[in-house]
Amino acid sequence: MRIGLLTEGGYPYVSGDARLWCDRLVRGLERHEFDVYALSRSEQQEDEGWIPLPPQVSRVRTAPLWTAEDDGVVHGRRARRRFAEAYGELVSVICSAGTRGTRGTREAFGRGEAVGTGEALETGEARESGPSLEADRFGNALYGLAELARDEGGLVGALRSEAAVHTLERACRAPGVLGAAREAHVPDLLTVAAHLERALRPLSLDWYEDDGLGSVDLCHATAGGSAALPGLLAAHFHEVPLLVTEYGVPLRAHYLGASGDAPVRALLAAFHRQLTAEVYRRAACLTPGNTHARRWQERCGADRARIRTVYPGMEAARFAEVGEAPESADPHTLVWVGRVEPAKDLISLLHAFAEIRRAEPKARLRIVGAAAGDEGAAYLGHCRALAAQLFPDEADRVHAVGDHPVSFEEVGDPAVPDLAEAYASGAVVVLSSVVEGFPISLVEAMFCGRPTVSTDAGAVVEVIGGTGLVVPPRNPKALAEACVALLRAPERRARLGAAARARALELFTVEQNVAAFRGIYLEVVSHAPVRKVVLDETGAPLPFGAPAEAPVPVRWTEPRLGTGGLGVAGVAGVAGVAGGAGLGGAVSGRPRWAVDTPVRATGTPPAATGEPVPAGEGAR
Repeated sequence: MRIGLLTEGGYPYVSGDARLWCDRLVRGLERHEFDVYALSRSEQQEDEGWIPLPPQVSRVRTAPLWTAEDDGVVHGRRARRRFAEAYGELVSVICSAGTRGTRGTREAFGRGEAVGTGEALETGEARESGPSLEADRFGNALYGLAELARDEGGLVGALRSEAAVHTLERACRAPGVLGAAREAHVPDLLTVAAHLERALRPLSLDWYEDDGLGSVDLCHATAGGSAALPGLLAAHFHEVPLLVTEYGVPLRAHYLGASGDAPVRALLAAFHRQLTAEVYRRAACLTPGNTHARRWQERCGADRARIRTVYPGMEAARFAEVGEAPESADPHTLVWVGRVEPAKDLISLLHAFAEIRRAEPKARLRIVGAAAGDEGAAYLGHCRALAAQLFPDEADRVHAVGDHPVSFEEVGDPAVPDLAEAYASGAVVVLSSVVEGFPISLVEAMFCGRPTVSTDAGAVVEVIGGTGLVVPPRNPKALAEACVALLRAPERRARLGAAARARALELFTVEQNVAAFRGIYLEVVSHAPVRKVVLDETGAPLPFGAPAEAPVPVRWTEPRLGTGGLGVAGVAGVAGVAGGAGLGGAVSGRPRWAVDTPVRATGTPPAATGEPVPAGEGAR
C-alpha cells in the first residue's frame, strides 16, 4: 500500500525527533511505498540535510514551520467574509468559557503546578464526553479555513493581517469568555495571533491535491499537533484514513513549555487542546507508546476502541554483548545515564547518594550524559558544585587525595567509549526523574541485563513491570534505601537483571514494533472505503490495486446456507478478505516515482509491475 508519512521536526532530516524510529519503520516495511511529508523546525535543520533514504521512499515533500513567505494572495470581498466567519468561529471557541480543560490548565499554572504530571487531567476537568457542540464548532471552523486556503491559494497573508487580530480581540471581549481572555492586552493578542498563524501554516500547503495526499491509502502522522494537521485535511478532502502515533504527549509538552503572561498561556492552551481533541476524534486509529500517553489521549476525548498501545522499538543488538556477558562491573557502582536537565532531578540523586555513602562507604556514582541546552549547562554546573559540597573531603581538587566518589562524564570519553560501556560499568542503574515520558535509558539498561532503581514518573512502572525497584519522586531517602538494598544483594541483582533483559527483548525491540504497525496498517486500510480505481498501463483496472473492504454494502442479518455453510455472498466475502486483506493495496499499478524534492536513496525504487502477489505477502 502507499503510506503518507507525516513528520514534524524529524525524519528525514539528520537531526530531530523520532528520526531513528521512522527510519527503522520504513526500512522494516519494505513492501510498502512511502511518501514523506515533512515539516521542518529550523533553518539549521534543513541545512544539515537528510539521512540516506531506502528505495521504498518514492517522494519527499517538505515545508518549513519556522518561516513562511507572504503568499501574495489578495482576497476579494466574498473571500474576506468567508475568512472572517471561519476564523471568528475558531477563536470564539478558543476564548469560550466552556473549555473547562483550559481553565483547569490556567489555574494549575497559576498555582505553579507541573501540569505535565497529569494533575489537571486527572481531576476530570479536561475529560471529554464524546463529540460535543464545541468540538463540532472548532472542526467546522478549521475545515472552513482549509477550504478557503484551497480555493484562494493560501492564508498566510490573511492570518497575519490586522483583520485577524481585530477578530481575535472581538472574541476576547465577547460575553461568557474566559477571564484570562478578557484580560488580554494588545501585546498578548499579537502574540496569540502570531502563534495561531504559525500553527495553521499547514492549511496553506499544496499537499492535498489528487496526486498528493489524496493519492495515498493511509496517512501516518508520527506525532500529534501540527504533524497531524495535514492528515486531518487529507481525511476531510479525500477520506484518507489517519493513523496517529504519539510516543510523547504533544499537549503535555506544550503545557510544560508554555511561557508568557496568563492570557497568552490560557488562549494557546485552549487552542492546542481543541486541536488535539479534533485529531483524536477524526483519527481512524491512535497508537500511544505507553499507558501514560494513552491515559492522556482518553482524557482528551479519544475513543478507547480505536487506541492500540505500541511500544517504541529499540536496537537490542548494540547491547547484546553486555547483556549476554557475565556481570563484571564494580559491585559498588551506581550509574545514571541521560540528558542533564532539571526534570531529571539529579539534585535528589546526589542527596540520596550522600545517604548511600553513609551506609556503603565504597559506593560510587557515575553520572553519564551531556547538558541539554543552556539551562542544562547551568544545571550541570549546579550539580557539580553540590557534589563538591556534599563530599568536601573528597573534592576533585589539585591537592585532593583519592578519587571523588561522584564523576560527571559523557559518552565518548576515554572511560565511556560508547553507551553500552556506560551501563556495563555499574551494578545498578538509577533514574531520578520527576517528569518522564518513555524512559529510554531504563530500556537500554534492561537490554544490558542491569537491575534498576527508578522514580515513579511517566511510563516507568509500565516499562519496568516488576523487574526493578520503584520509589516516589523527590524522595532522596527512599531512593537511597532502594539502592542500598540492591548493592547489598548480588543474587537479587542478578535475578532482576535477567528478568529485565527478558522483558525488554520481548516488548521493546524494533522487530515487535514493525510487526505491530504491519498489522495496524492492514486493519485500518481494510476498514477504509475504496476511493479510487487503480488502472494499469493499458488503462484496465488493476487486480488487487485497491484495498480490501471489511464492511460490505448489504448488512448481513443472518447466514445464508450453501456450500460450507456460506452462500454466494459469503464465499465472495471470505475470498475478498483472504485475498485482499493480505495485499492491502501493496501493488500500485502505475509508476509513482516522481518526487518534488530529489530523494537521496541508495538503490533504485522498484518498478510497479502490476503483478499480484500471494495472499498475506503484501504487508511484510
